Formats: sequence, structure tokens, C-alpha cells
Amino acid sequence: MKLTDNEKRDVVKLIKEGMVLPEKYRFLLFDESKQVELNWNGKSDEVTNVALPFQIIEQIDEPRNVDVKMAQGILNFVSGRKMIDWTNKLIWGDNKYILSSLKNGPMREEIEKQGGIKLIYIDPPFDVGADFSIKIDFKKGSYEKQPNALEQIAYRDTWGMGTDSYLSMIYERLILIKDLLADNGSLYIHCDFRLSHKLKTILDEIFGNENFTNEIIWNASIGNTASKKQRFNKSYDSILYYRKNKDSFIWNESFQAYSEKSLKLYKFEDEKGKYRLGPVDQPNKKGNYYDLGFGEKTPKNGYRMPKTRALEWLEKGELIVEEGKVPSRKIYMSEGVRCKDVWDDIPSIQGNEYLDYPTQKPEMLLERIIKASTNEGDLVADFFAGSGSFASAAEKNGRKWICSDLGKFSIHTIRKRMIRVQRELKNSGGNWRAFEILNLGKYQRCHYIYDGKFKRNDIKEIQKEKREKEFEKLILQAYGALSTNGFKTIHGKKGNEFVSVGPINQTLSRNHVQEVINESIKNKINSVDILGFEHEMGLFPTIQEEAKLKGLRLFYKQIPMEVFDKRAVAKGEVIFHDVAYIDFKPHFSGKKLSIELTDFAVFYNEDNVGLDESISKGKSKVVVENGQIVEKIKDGNGIISEFQLTKNWHDWIDYWSVDFDYESKPEIIKFKTDDGKVEEEWTGNYVFKNEWQSFRNNKGKDKLELKSSEKEIATQKTKVAVKVVDIFGNDTKKVIEVQV
Repeated sequence: MKLTDNEKRDVVKLIKEGMVLPEKYRFLLFDESKQVELNWNGKSDEVTNVALPFQIIEQIDEPRNVDVKMAQGILNFVSGRKMIDWTNKLIWGDNKYILSSLKNGPMREEIEKQGGIKLIYIDPPFDVGADFSIKIDFKKGSYEKQPNALEQIAYRDTWGMGTDSYLSMIYERLILIKDLLADNGSLYIHCDFRLSHKLKTILDEIFGNENFTNEIIWNASIGNTASKKQRFNKSYDSILYYRKNKDSFIWNESFQAYSEKSLKLYKFEDEKGKYRLGPVDQPNKKGNYYDLGFGEKTPKNGYRMPKTRALEWLEKGELIVEEGKVPSRKIYMSEGVRCKDVWDDIPSIQGNEYLDYPTQKPEMLLERIIKASTNEGDLVADFFAGSGSFASAAEKNGRKWICSDLGKFSIHTIRKRMIRVQRELKNSGGNWRAFEILNLGKYQRCHYIYDGKFKRNDIKEIQKEKREKEFEKLILQAYGALSTNGFKTIHGKKGNEFVSVGPINQTLSRNHVQEVINESIKNKINSVDILGFEHEMGLFPTIQEEAKLKGLRLFYKQIPMEVFDKRAVAKGEVIFHDVAYIDFKPHFSGKKLSIELTDFAVFYNEDNVGLDESISKGKSKVVVENGQIVEKIKDGNGIISEFQLTKNWHDWIDYWSVDFDYESKPEIIKFKTDDGKVEEEWTGNYVFKNEWQSFRNNKGKDKLELKSSEKEIATQKTKVAVKVVDIFGNDTKKVIEVQV
């Protein structure tokens, strides 16, 4: 410590008086930093350090068979091979907890067995003014889906204090990412001009500036030429590339094709019918060479090459004539043109790849990154997965993957996309892997309720009950209900309706609902809303009918994840939806079973107060009202007409799938004990095995199949589970037992 006696006295005095120390003492009191650091309000080195078990929600082992017919009508039986050395992971939830649980939990051992994560690519939101609404298309029109409250909260957190809160968010995640990366792993972070300079400083601090490798400029467009801002048009994004270890990394040389933007290639026939490259003034009399001229230059000032070579390159479309350079052959990516750090050869998304999804990036961009920094069979990850471009590129290039996103609609979009990829690879003879959908479910709820202090069987019951009671009050507040006393299973009242809050850490079971029924009848209560996070599959609407016969109306409401944010509760932003209604029929042909979907109903509503006044004359607005999607059109006189766009029950369905043998795969979670051992436990639930599925394409125009293919059933009875995902990405399941 290099302080004089006077300086020591000054420091002590300032500290006692609670004053801020002058900046000079930062360097006198502490060791000199070896790196430049970026400071902001709220910066903290505290990093989430939990290890929550992952729940497996669904597994897609093999895509349904799709017959591919050849031109002559012969079936193509070429089929790819399912790789069984790893099951890909698609995880729904907050990536802070996901990263921490991957790093500290049992899945870390699975990751290490695969050699660790060799590449992490992230494309976090970097525009404070970005619009993350998603257009949902269906046959009769389209609807603009806003982010749900949970996504909006996360985005508010990210930008709540402007750049400061964004940097705090990304700083913690980048620390976790570094710890999770393999020693020879690489990180690519996609950003733009607003934050690239700040992110680079943060990355230098976390990874070390010696591990900075490239700032890649992706020039995908010519910019917004209609912009009236007094500055040059923005036309590129940055991709910051860091290695974890500058002395140990994976690198495969990347190649680019020549840009053809500046090429001038001329081809015409002269009077003798011979091909010439020019323009030139005089024919080549010898005929052994082709003259390659530019502008007004004569052949003698141009270039010559052998006739056979020029003709060969010309016919193949490989001849390059560039002003001021010797004519040459176009060299393709695999043939040796080393990739620059300016990528102007990858356009924005085009064709069938386009999903109309915010922040979607072209697979070609991600393929280049994946191929450069990993080898086939390596494990890669993306924790801001969006529409799943990274997962798709990884699967098509033989890499194992882990992807996550906070948005439920994102997870559903990726599920459909990866099933398509599975089908394509299988039918073309390529290799593919199964993938499973996971979340942190009730374990994240426990972490939230118990302030991160929850340990298995270690909390005293009195403390546990107190925290659960506080959370119960928060749920009732979010629902707009007041607490009640004197009941065992009735917890609140909203208007004339009584409210029961289901178990916080368990699935809402038939036993709980039966207790609600018994207590309601005893106290002459005739209507109860039951709120729950998860419910036993097949529970509703069967038990509702049983209650109805006893004079009791039961309504089940899904508790959304938004209740975890007290600000959303205080602002009344939390929406509880009724569980959708599903009905289906089994059909038998001998021992072969198929399932027909016969009905589906949702009960969505939006707060549309003042909407009619907000619509301009001659304009329209599509809204959700009384369980239907309605278009409201205001004519020139201010009169509003309404047209219902959801005509049929299946208009609400985006996707549905069947598990013909539900309860054949118990859900097993892995967790670490206090002494670091990994143990397994059955949750009491089962994994939904996606054996058959039908879904619309991204424009919603495809006809949805309402009857599944057949599957032979070997037992006398089976439990069939059907999952339906509506056009907003919300899923509902139903289970019935079928006698063969």
C-alpha cells in the first residue's frame, strides 16, 4: 500500500464521515488492474450460483414417417439414422438460471462427457426501441401477438435503467458463459453499433483482451435509404469473436466466393460466329487466344488466355473479368479464398427459411460460425435462441446442441422447425438426433419462494409455511381476489366467486380438487375458481362434470409465470387463462390405433377498453375478444363493423401431437446432494413422447390433419395423451385410457 501518513489519516476521516474517496485512492489502495474495465451504475460481481433440476416436458425421438414419392410413383425408402449418443436440449426459461444450472448441476457431467461446449453463439436484444411483436398468420387473416408479460418484464429489466441495466444483465450471463465453455471453446456475440464498443470492453475484462480474435462485420443490406437522419445509413451488424484460451482452440479455415458486385463480363458472337470476350475492336486472327478487353481498349492492351481454357471457364460460368486485373476463374468457397472479417456475401433471410420472426438470422451466417469453430459431433449452444436458426444450422451440420429462450412462442417455433429438419434429414438419408424440451418448472418456483435458500427437506415447516402463505397472497393479488380465512382449500374471494390456490410445488391433482368439492358442498359454495401452475393430465373437464352434478361449478385457471414479478402484479399485468378444452376419439383397425381430434376451445380475452376510439377512420384492428379473433373496421363515418376471423374450432390450432403409450417413460430428475453426489428421483409425472404430429407452416396456410396415422398396440389397454398448441404458442394436454 503506497500511502503517506497524511493520506492514511485522510482516508480514515473520509470513511468515518461516509464520504466518497477521491479517485486517486483507487490506485493507491488496490493493486493496479491489468485490464481496462467498464463501470456502470449497478455493476456487481455477484453471479447466480444455483443448480436447479431440469424437468423433461416432451421428447421428440423420431419424426412421423413422411412418404416421399419419386417421379415414377415409387416410394423412396431412403432413411437417415438417428444418432443415440446425445439427445439435444431445448430449454424454456430464464437463461440466467439455465446457465447456472447447466454449470453447477448434474447435466454438467453429461456436457463434459461430450467434450464440453465448444461454441456458444448469442444474439441478445440490443435495441431499446425494438418491437418484438410477432405476426401470427392463419387462413382468414393475421394477428399481431405482443410479447407476454413475462417477456415484457424481462425486456423492461434489461432496459429499465437504460444501458446500465442491459450491461448488468449481459455481464452476469457472460461470466456464466465463460465458466460453461470448454477450455478450447469460442464465443460469438451478435450486436450492433449501439453497444458493440461497450460489449467489447466487458468481454476484454471477462475473457481477457488477449483472447479477442475478430470483430466480424456482417453487411447484409444496403441500409435504410429512406432514412432522413443526418448521418450515414447503418447497413451492418457486428459479431464479436472471443476464444476462451488463445493457446488452445478449434479453427477450421473458412472460405468465401468472390464478390461479383464489381465484375464486368461480356460475351457475344462476332461475324464469324465465334465467342469473344470484349468489347474489342478487331478479331483475333490466329483464333488460338481469346482477347479480353476493357472499355475502349484494343486487344493488344487487353489480356489473352488459351482458347480452350477460356471456353471451358466461360461455359461453366466461372470466368471472371474484372477491370484492371488479369482474367481468372471463379474460385468457390471450398477451393481456397480465405474468409475476410467483412462478410458481404451472406444476404438477409430469403425464401422458405423466412419465418417472419423478430431478430431471425440466416442459417448461412450461423453455419459459417459453426463450421469455423467446431468439428462434426461437437456440442454447441445458443441461450437467446429466438426462431431456432442456430439449432437448425447445428443439426444440419452434424453438431449436438443446447438452446434456450424465455419466450414460450419461441420454444414452439423452434419445436416445429426442428421437427421439419428431422424429417428432411431422415428422408434424405442424413443423420439426425432426438431432442427434448425441458424447463426448471417447480424448482424455479421453489427458488423464488424461498429466496434461493430452499434445500431438500432442510427448511423448518414453520418457515416454509410462512413463505408459501406470502406467495399465496401474491397470487391472489395478481388474480384480483381478497384472502379469506376459515377454510382449508378455499383461499380467497373475487366478487361472488370463491378461489382456491393449488399446490405451489406439486401438480394440481384429483385429490386436491376433490377436497375443494367436499369443502364447497359442506359450506354451500356453488362456484370456485381453482388456480394452478400445472394440473394432472386428464383431470379436466371430467371432474368438472362430476362437480356439476353436485351443484358446483368449477373453473380451472392457469397461473402464469408473470406472478414471479411483483411489479407486474402491482400493475395488473398478469392474465390468468382458462385451460383450453380438448376432445378426441380413438379409432381401431384390428390392433392398429389412430386418433382423431374432434374439438378444441380456448377462452382468451384482451382488455380492449377504449379500443374503438383508438381506431382511425378507414383503418382496422385485429383483437381477441370473448374467445375469438375479431377484426374491427371503422369506415369513413366512424361506424365500426366486426368480422370474426376464427370461424372453426381448428382455426385456433397451430400444432397437435400424440403419445400412443403415455406413462411408458417416467420423468426422472437428477440433482446434487450436499456432499456433491448425483441422485435420481421420479417426479411422479411422465414424459410426453411425441410420436406423431401435424402442424401448420409459418404462414398458417397448410391444411391441418385432424386424424393421426395408425400405430399397432401390443397391450390390452393403453393411455393416450394428446397435446394441442394454439396459435399463441400455449399448450394443453389430455389423457384417456383406451381399451384395445
